[in-house]
Amino acid sequence: MKKLRFVLDSFALLAYFQAEPAALRVKEILKQARNEDAVVFLSLINLGEIIYTVERKLGRDISQGILHDVSSLPIQVTEVTMDRVLAAAHIKARFPISYADAFAVALAQETAAPVVTGDPEFKRVESLVGVLWL
Repeated sequence: MKKLRFVLDSFALLAYFQAEPAALRVKEILKQARNEDAVVFLSLINLGEIIYTVERKLGRDISQGILHDVSSLPIQVTEVTMDRVLAAAHIKARFPISYADAFAVALAQETAAPVVTGDPEFKRVESLVGVLWL
């Protein structure tokens, strides 16, 4: 049986760490990954977005704790490749989304996985990738 695949954007993980209502769906996805029924991806760029957002709001110590926590989750943090940079640049040139979000879209295209998010910016790219709305 083919495993489910998901790409998390920063919205999804921030909701998870802040115990927002959307965190329940993210927890379900992570449980599937722990049980090896799913593969969960996160772009290194989106990880950076999470870290700077948390550091700006809550300080460096908390952001470093989040970084440690992410490393313990069943998430494959994907490195930035030249192909992905160029794909994200192409997406950013065509759609009014943030550059970090363009990396999530490029990764979703590459892995044939939906983006898990509640960020309304992703409505603009639903023609490119599936979106699992939180």
